[in-house]
Amino acid sequence: MSNRALLEVIALDAEDAVAARSGGADRLELVADMAADGLTPARQTFARVRAAVDIPVRVMLRLTDGFSAGGPEDVDALVRAAEGLRAEGADEFVFGFLDDHGHPDLVTVERLVAVLGGSRWTFHRAIDRAADRDALRKQLADVPGLDTYLTAGSPEGVDDGLPALLAEAARRGEPGYEAALLVGGGLRLAHVPELRAAGVRAFHIGGASRPAGWSRPVSPEAVAEWREALDA
Repeated sequence: MSNRALLEVIALDAEDAVAARSGGADRLELVADMAADGLTPARQTFARVRAAVDIPVRVMLRLTDGFSAGGPEDVDALVRAAEGLRAEGADEFVFGFLDDHGHPDLVTVERLVAVLGGSRWTFHRAIDRAADRDALRKQLADVPGLDTYLTAGSPEGVDDGLPALLAEAARRGEPGYEAALLVGGGLRLAHVPELRAAGVRAFHIGGASRPAGWSRPVSPEAVAEWREALDA
């Protein structure tokens, strides 16, 4: 297995996708509306991104801000969105929901998995708000397609979550810890050496790829700086 670290970059559209790819991104997380921390994009947006780049694209399934899937009507809408994206050719996804007690919303997760046709997917930063991270991982251990956790180790970001991330990296391969650790959320270049030394092989950036802010497109130069740091 290559030791090259995976670099995932948030994209909002095809322009971002091309810029991220040219800077050295290995994969995209495609979202809409970063003011709400990333929601499900339109089918047409996915189609344009898929036509523009050849790297993997993980599409966000999330219709409202926060980590609840909402009521039955909201979950139905989420399932329809997933079906539409699958019909458009999407085959990798990002989602993750908690119930009112901070436990994984297994009903919603299983409904989505049922329409994803074996697609691989990331459980996103809802894990950072979970009542019990370890228990969540054990509950989700056998859910089909789950191969990655996107986490900062803490709701406050990587600065605060570094001890949790290092502890989880050390448990790789244990039951519930087979999935890749994709570190993101307040991630800085200064964190990279310690995380790499601990065996973390996947990194996720959003704002760090846009020095001019979310109103401006991804900067290929900023992505290239991360690529260089991960390859060092």
